[in-house]
Amino acid sequence: MNAEQVLSPAAEAGLVVEAVLGDLREGDHRGVVVDSPPGAGKSTLVVRAAGELAAAGEPLMIVAQTNEQVDDLIARLGARSPEVAVGRLSAVDYEASERVRDHPQCRVGAKVAELGTPAVTIGTAAKWATVSEGSWPWAIVDEAYQMRSDALLRVAPRFVRALFVGDPGQLDPFSTVDVERWTGLSWDPMQSAVAVLLRHNPGLPVHRLPVSWRLPHTAAPVVAEAFYPFTGFRSGTGPGDRHLVFDRPAADRLDDVLDAAAATGWGLHELPARFTIRTDAEAAAACAELATRALARDGVTASESGGGPLTADRIAIGAAHRDQAATIRALLPPEVKGVTVDTANRLQGREYDLTIVLHPLSGRQDATAFHLESGRLCVLTSRHRHACVVVAREGIAELLDAHPSTEPVHLNVPVKFPDGWEANQAILAHLHKGVSLRRQ
Repeated sequence: MNAEQVLSPAAEAGLVVEAVLGDLREGDHRGVVVDSPPGAGKSTLVVRAAGELAAAGEPLMIVAQTNEQVDDLIARLGARSPEVAVGRLSAVDYEASERVRDHPQCRVGAKVAELGTPAVTIGTAAKWATVSEGSWPWAIVDEAYQMRSDALLRVAPRFVRALFVGDPGQLDPFSTVDVERWTGLSWDPMQSAVAVLLRHNPGLPVHRLPVSWRLPHTAAPVVAEAFYPFTGFRSGTGPGDRHLVFDRPAADRLDDVLDAAAATGWGLHELPARFTIRTDAEAAAACAELATRALARDGVTASESGGGPLTADRIAIGAAHRDQAATIRALLPPEVKGVTVDTANRLQGREYDLTIVLHPLSGRQDATAFHLESGRLCVLTSRHRHACVVVAREGIAELLDAHPSTEPVHLNVPVKFPDGWEANQAILAHLHKGVSLRRQ
């Protein structure tokens, strides 16, 4: 009998969190790394660690990757530790969001000197790169796998020890300029901050959060097998803990797909095989219509944390490209404009009750590295608490078989797992299995 069978999800996750905090309190390592699957409580851990370090009288800096992440962490810090003073580093023209203004002890400033002496100083990696004075005994780097290694080098002089928290299965850092000149170097700036950190400091402790509190029991095994083949994780919920039902009966094929997703957690709406332009009008329209039908049928959710009507703000449509997202957004009728439509890059870290995904390889003639990127599909298929519907044209499996990876193999470059080809095949196999069972 293994520990997973003995311990509840909460108990298992609690042991890992305590081990992380123990390393922070008593360890002598320069850094601690925490790997996390989707929805495993990364932000909760960051906020708790920040609160405990601040309570111990150790000022710290927090490095996030986007302004949205910074504001979210400030709101969470205000809710958990309202007595802890927070300084929000920002651009000169930054206007504090409502979440920041609601924090009882948050001061906003463009320079460290303008913030006073807060227990926690927080800003984006880009903003911290402009800070040339001051040091902190501790730093927490949130979403560290989204951070380029050169960005870490810019801020490293500002702290002594650091906690790095992130999701290794999601999108790698990217650049719009040619980066081949650095390929194979141990400090390649296009590697994530954590990858370079561990290559130069292999002895640092690495912890792995074992439970996803976002993904339902129908999704966690599928996502873990496809994108986390060597670490795995499990869902914090089991059969019967969550429900999505539609009060209005099905009227067409799209409704049948929604019903399948509500019952099994996954749905596949396949369009006839065809090579299309990137902004495939038929596929975009299907995504928009699925969201429209989900709202028109008066969906209702129930879960361990409560439930209620399925509203527009709890539905997201994800795509690989901004022009695809713009096309889908334009096709949404006015009554469903509250539905989030965005790219995988911008959906990272967010969660919804129902997600609709335009498959990155749908309608394509080739399978490029961009569209095979496992992190992109991982983000798109791991945002949901109840169900995920994938919209795709037939023929993706055949496309993958006909276009194996042709990317050059470089010396001294660590092999990246999971492989995008295998991850795509794993997700497709599960979706087609669900379709086959429905037809029986």
